[in-house]
Amino acid sequence: MKTTSVKTATKTSANSMLVLGIESSCDETAVAVLLRTESGDIHILSSLIASQDEAHAPYGGVVPEIAARAHMQKIEGLVLAAVQKANIEFKNLHAVAATAGPGLIGGVITGLMCAKGLALSLDIPLLAINHLEGHALSPRLTDHCPFPYLLLLVSGGHTQLLNVEGLGQYKRLGSTVDDAAGEAFDKTAKIMCLGFPGGPALEKVAKNGDAGAISLPHPFKGKPHADFSFAGLKTATARAYANFGVATKKNKSDLAASFQRTVTNIVCERTERAMDMFKRGQPKGVPLRFVVAGGVAANQSIRKGLETLCAKHGFALIAPPPIYCTDNAAMIALAGVERLAAGYSDGLDAKARPRWPLDEKSARHNPASGSGRKGPKS
Repeated sequence: MKTTSVKTATKTSANSMLVLGIESSCDETAVAVLLRTESGDIHILSSLIASQDEAHAPYGGVVPEIAARAHMQKIEGLVLAAVQKANIEFKNLHAVAATAGPGLIGGVITGLMCAKGLALSLDIPLLAINHLEGHALSPRLTDHCPFPYLLLLVSGGHTQLLNVEGLGQYKRLGSTVDDAAGEAFDKTAKIMCLGFPGGPALEKVAKNGDAGAISLPHPFKGKPHADFSFAGLKTATARAYANFGVATKKNKSDLAASFQRTVTNIVCERTERAMDMFKRGQPKGVPLRFVVAGGVAANQSIRKGLETLCAKHGFALIAPPPIYCTDNAAMIALAGVERLAAGYSDGLDAKARPRWPLDEKSARHNPASGSGRKGPKS
């Protein structure tokens, strides 16, 4: 049966809205309750996250089967805790929103089925949310961030540059053709035996290293497009680590710092291309806004590089607090609130999707990272 996503009149469109959000696309089980007032102000009444780091640490990465089981074990208790912390009752909710993709399908199914059960039992609308849209809208949790804006979505599974023209209106300017930046961080950390989760572990080790100690490749440098590539960099870093033989603490610090600076340079150089593309599409005098979101947006080296870049090109930099950069349910609840306010809801036939590009038209006709039986990734 085809998933339905329809725009209908809703009694809550002009009033305050209370939405429960569920996020379970990877290895974090998260539930939040969010209130949007009649004036449009956003209040996060609760935002809880149950981490699975300890369960996945022995493997150096997320194991999908373990993640799916953990979501099933934790989600019911987390929903109850989020409602209690928000000091509301289930009957007060206007809608429930849940990640419907993209992500590890076992986790996505768990969260979406929980949301469907709540929507059915409470007789309230269901909002099946694109996880990437949650990230795209996340700065609006805490900042005034009107459309349009240029978005760098940089996470464990995705690295994209998009023109965010409005709710549901996303135009891809660039994407990774292979690995995502976050994936490159995590796999490099695993190769270097730095621990899990890999991105934060590598950033910590890099603080004591010489970022100029080891020369690493910069894919697509100078190319007249805004696409990314990190696979070659990841391979070159692995070879440099192997060449150490028995790596010392200094070797690890220098390589981590060199890798992090190279990723920062790649992200900033590709983003600069997208800024030029974005500017050409905007009317003269329109304020320029640049948003960075996703788990890798918490990396301080990348943030500082983007701050410098925005100052150079006249963009106002908007970034969610680190707690809302990584996977969280508040951003899913926000996407649900905004869709509900626009009059949208989804049927109980909404499907869990392992792949779900934000710019589906571009992904179908010109996939940046190839396409398979699950469809294009970006």
